[in-house]
Amino acid sequence: MMLFSILTPLENVMKSILDFFHATVGLPWAWAIVAVTICVRIALVPLTVRQIHSMQSLQKHAPEMKEIQRKYKGDRQKLNEELMKFYKENKINPAASCLPLLAQLPVFLALYLTLKHESHHITGSWLWGFIPDITAKASAHWSGWVLLAIYAGSQIASTYFMGTTMDKTQRNIMMIVPLFFITIISRFPVGLVIYWVTTNLWTVGQGLITRRLVPRTPAPGFGGFGQGARSKPKPSPSAPPAPAAVEAPKPRPKQPAQPRTVRRKKGGSRR
Repeated sequence: MMLFSILTPLENVMKSILDFFHATVGLPWAWAIVAVTICVRIALVPLTVRQIHSMQSLQKHAPEMKEIQRKYKGDRQKLNEELMKFYKENKINPAASCLPLLAQLPVFLALYLTLKHESHHITGSWLWGFIPDITAKASAHWSGWVLLAIYAGSQIASTYFMGTTMDKTQRNIMMIVPLFFITIISRFPVGLVIYWVTTNLWTVGQGLITRRLVPRTPAPGFGGFGQGARSKPKPSPSAPPAPAAVEAPKPRPKQPAQPRTVRRKKGGSRR
């Protein structure tokens, strides 16, 4: 197929990297896949940092975006225009959260093709024979189903730690989706499941470190949303209003004493 022919250079690079870790470093093939996964995630750290900053920015400006969605909910075109304008003004790149996933897609395809075409070369068991063949389908042995269960748990955990900007419904859906994909993933080689489990565990560790080192930014209030609208506590309806302070009367200024006028009687004389 045309797609496979285009990905042939990637397959050759992946095969060379696996051979290096297996032949030069001395790792078994399964642990060579783990080493490749760790190298890929280390190389993606800059994109991951951008992803985290993008998620924090989206969380910070969520009230403003909700207000825009409420205001233009009847006009889809105007809503998109206002959102794009808002992203540009606040330097938000919503696609940054997808960059690490897109960057891993060529690695996933290259590893899949390598395991498929080099199954006669890449052989061996994993974890002291617990998994007899890493090139076989995950459903070929009961140990593969155990690995698939670990994959589902790690996928749910990674979604929990990295899905902080999703609302509750979206995050619950993303946590349930891996359970429905187990039957499809079971048809892939065990080596690919090892790659998925390793990258999920990396994401979980990354989420734990991020939560400890990066403080959460409270969302500002806007249009009745966010914490800003709740910054001033409201008085309890059952509590009586505080009595107003009674102002003391001001003392009147003293008037200067007027000179006493002496009246004289008619026909009399002043004494």
